[in-house]
Amino acid sequence: MAAPFVNQIAFRAQKTMGMLGGSPTYNELENFPKPEGTSRMFQYTQDGRFFAHALPKCVRILHAETLLPLRELPIENVIELNLSPLGNYLSTWERPLTFEDGRQHKNLRVWNVTTGEEAIALTQKTLEGWDLQYTSAETHAVRQVGQEVQVFSPSDWGRGVVDKLRIEGMKTVTLSPGPNPSIAVFIGEKKGAPASVRIYSLLTLASPPSSQKTFYKADRIVVKWNKLGTHVLFQTQTEVDQTNKSYYGESNLYMLAAAGTFDCRVTLDKEGPIHDFTWSPNSKEFLVIYGYMPAKATLFDQRVNPIHNFPTGPRNFVAFNPQGRLIAVAGFGNLSGSIDIYDRRTLNKVCLIEAPNTSWCEWSPDGLFLLTAVLSPRLRVDNGIKIWHCTGTMLHVFNQDELYQTTWKPALITDVPEISQSLPTCPIPSASVIQTTAASPPPKAVGAYRPPGARGTATPDVYKREDEGGAVYISGSGTTTPTKQGYPANGHTGTNGYTNRGRGYRYVPGAPAQPVEEKEKPTRRRKANKKKDTNGTELPVSVDGQVNGNTTRPPAEILSKLSIDPNPSTAEGNSPMEPFTPGGEGLDPVAKKIRSLNKKLKAIEELKEKAKRGEKMEITQLRKLEGEADVRKELNALTANA
Repeated sequence: MAAPFVNQIAFRAQKTMGMLGGSPTYNELENFPKPEGTSRMFQYTQDGRFFAHALPKCVRILHAETLLPLRELPIENVIELNLSPLGNYLSTWERPLTFEDGRQHKNLRVWNVTTGEEAIALTQKTLEGWDLQYTSAETHAVRQVGQEVQVFSPSDWGRGVVDKLRIEGMKTVTLSPGPNPSIAVFIGEKKGAPASVRIYSLLTLASPPSSQKTFYKADRIVVKWNKLGTHVLFQTQTEVDQTNKSYYGESNLYMLAAAGTFDCRVTLDKEGPIHDFTWSPNSKEFLVIYGYMPAKATLFDQRVNPIHNFPTGPRNFVAFNPQGRLIAVAGFGNLSGSIDIYDRRTLNKVCLIEAPNTSWCEWSPDGLFLLTAVLSPRLRVDNGIKIWHCTGTMLHVFNQDELYQTTWKPALITDVPEISQSLPTCPIPSASVIQTTAASPPPKAVGAYRPPGARGTATPDVYKREDEGGAVYISGSGTTTPTKQGYPANGHTGTNGYTNRGRGYRYVPGAPAQPVEEKEKPTRRRKANKKKDTNGTELPVSVDGQVNGNTTRPPAEILSKLSIDPNPSTAEGNSPMEPFTPGGEGLDPVAKKIRSLNKKLKAIEELKEKAKRGEKMEITQLRKLEGEADVRKELNALTANA
């Protein structure tokens, strides 16, 4: 099917539920007017009353229920469009043009949906943050222009800017939802001064900020308000991690109360980046996915106290359903596409959904169905949508050569019935699921590459991830995460089979780990004590620092205190010509062997203690533990003969 039908497919996906809370239907809507050309974007109003989509020659607005045309705006080549919360205004953005006479191109235009007239035209050169931000009641509209916040009154666009706030170094502005609107202003670092987030009441911009937080390490920021607009979470991110622990910079998470009664940094107990975070619809809880893979997911309350830790796994996406009853924790992008569904009431796992290559995931308005899609241009193959029941059953499949966008038709939360104490039973899947399963059975999991010699055997615990039953990595500094992603903190072979590249060691995939031998570095004191004779030959240094031509011995008074015969000629096993060696080189071969075996047993006991503490060990250490019986057997034999 050609690209002009993309919006028809997207709209059909939104109407699959028939009525809220009812069984889904999958019939195509015949009265939906097919686009005459390629259409790549659309949007609903938040209440689901209107539907707008961009065509090459115009922007068409429809009544979402009847699909009857409401308005066609004569504007060509629209790149982006956006409807206001109540659907009274439509914003469009075109690619900016340069005029020969020096005039500025008014490429951001706001249209009155009821009359079809242009309400205001502005210049907006960048696509990022291009549209105005409206309050929930559409009483105010906010726009950032350089380092200035401009406020408009949508009821009288002709007045222009009705209020403004200028802040030096301002980078982004985010408007809150809720009945008491506020703006969160992010100010970047400059000349050694820290970055900060300030919260101003939209109705009193001239007043001092009601709340603020300063911090370092923030090149960019992601801001998320809760539904009531009383608290805000913001994630700070640096472009480069100065500690070289991550290739994606360093991230932190903070919380601020709009009233200034609370501010806090969210303490995360696993090292690594913050992958995703979101508020619960109740505005009192939020969930964060963080840490090096396998990532950790933790649910916090409004005072940043952890409520529950979910199992670790390869996850980087989280979404509550509109009622806050179910939670989808998933891994998309470069991860496998597994989705875990949890019940917030019991905190138990409901099901596991496998949706590989997913680039869009969204809950239905009634919170019982999950829509996943593979979209273009991120992937140009296997485009299409899948609809899943919250219990894990796939209900419908629709494939499309090129699919640019898809979503559910929104509904007001007041129109959505509450989910009962127990989750409802799953409806009967459509025929498309049976056809798809028969035509292309699910691929068999391939798993990680294993060398021929290791195939058919169980994976050693030392190579397992934490979520697969492996032990938690503990570095030399006592932390549970390597200091560089994929590499250990010390210079020896790490638990993942790699050696430290910074020390010049090389790892061959599939080869057994070998102990790393390091050359002893001479200390400063040893270098200073080295002296040479008149011929330039280095002379050995004694314990007390005196130098002579022969190997020196400690003074007699020290040897007597150590119960050692000061006369080497009478010491058993030493001749008068042999130098004194405190390492026991004068022992007979049997005694030396016994002493060596005792050292091995002592080292084995230390390894046992490490194993009891749950620390990971290298392969050579594991082999030492396995050889304990042989060491004891040999030691007993030597002791008996002696």
